[in-house]
Amino acid sequence: MTPLSLNDTFQFNCGNRLPCFNSCCRDLNQFLTPFDILQLKNHLGVSSAEFLARYTTQHTGPESGLPIITLKPVNPSRRKCPFVTPAGCSVYSGRPSSCRMYPLVRAIRRSRKTGSVSEHFILLKEPHCRGFNQDNCQTVREWIASQGLAMYNKMNDMLMEIISLKNLYRPGPLDNKSRHIFHMALYDLDTFKRKIINEGLPANFHLDPERLDTIKNDDVALLKLSHRWVKQILSV
Repeated sequence: MTPLSLNDTFQFNCGNRLPCFNSCCRDLNQFLTPFDILQLKNHLGVSSAEFLARYTTQHTGPESGLPIITLKPVNPSRRKCPFVTPAGCSVYSGRPSSCRMYPLVRAIRRSRKTGSVSEHFILLKEPHCRGFNQDNCQTVREWIASQGLAMYNKMNDMLMEIISLKNLYRPGPLDNKSRHIFHMALYDLDTFKRKIINEGLPANFHLDPERLDTIKNDDVALLKLSHRWVKQILSV
């Protein structure tokens, strides 16, 4: 595991010509962020509720006390990704952020004094992977751009902010009502949208008509709103 900065270079490439192709899609415990779920369910053309029921499992994080969503493996003993095929990833253009980031690991640190966020990267060299023997060389910054990670990182950082707030104001497991709110607003986004349209949000959360029209047709705007709403609930 090698620490890297945004401008450091690393040698890596992947493809079906490599003997290890698809190996990283097995024996995995694939955590999904709210933005991962949004992209995957839209790629598959299913509702968030259908995606969650068909492809995922949920447990409570031992440290955060928050609901955690993971992909449901095809074969529990082999822990194979449900979307991997002999030809590769069947949802490649909608693949999760951790798949896009591999072989890098990204972590963020938020300053308590200024609130600024700093990024930290680690190159993860697994013994089975032959991608490091390829000639292709790029900086961390170039890799992030080539894998379409900018929006994923931005949205996932919003989730990290929620986790920090939760640990600050509500340490330990959430009660059933709060856990349901967290799950619906961040993971089951289509249900959250219907709730807003049919019932609105509490009076102390301002949602003007223009914003309401936007979130009806813009899932990213809806997810940003859901993050704001959950943050407000956790801060009360």
